[in-house]
Amino acid sequence: MKTVMVIVAVLVAAGVVAVIMKPGDGTVEKNDKLSDSVAREEMVDRLPKLLDLGADKCIPCKMMAPILEELKEEYRGVMDVVFIDVWKEPEEGQKYGIESIPTQIFYDSNGKELFRHVGFLSKEDILAKWKDLGFDFQIGAGHEKTD
Repeated sequence: MKTVMVIVAVLVAAGVVAVIMKPGDGTVEKNDKLSDSVAREEMVDRLPKLLDLGADKCIPCKMMAPILEELKEEYRGVMDVVFIDVWKEPEEGQKYGIESIPTQIFYDSNGKELFRHVGFLSKEDILAKWKDLGFDFQIGAGHEKTD
């Protein structure tokens, strides 16, 4: 009986995710026009931005939460770090074309989407990706795009 209840709970949770998330073929494609315009509207202080879209009850998202908080504190004034819970705000998931969580979107200081990743991403991998994208962040030293 306990096994049946666990299976039912898993199926219900999967159904909720399927209803909230936009159906797709499993590939992640950035929607430049949509994401660029949305990012530009939201970029107030013109900093590079890491946007993480997930849910506070999703296991990989929970693992990312302390990493995002660390980045937000350590790189305050250097990069924006924003988390959106798409289970609480499903329209945000649709706005950004999210098909799976967590999804991280990297934006330059002009609001242009540079890179999109689906799944858990460590702090080291996030900073390495920024560096690959031409941003060498130094804590509290401002941001500079390298060429």
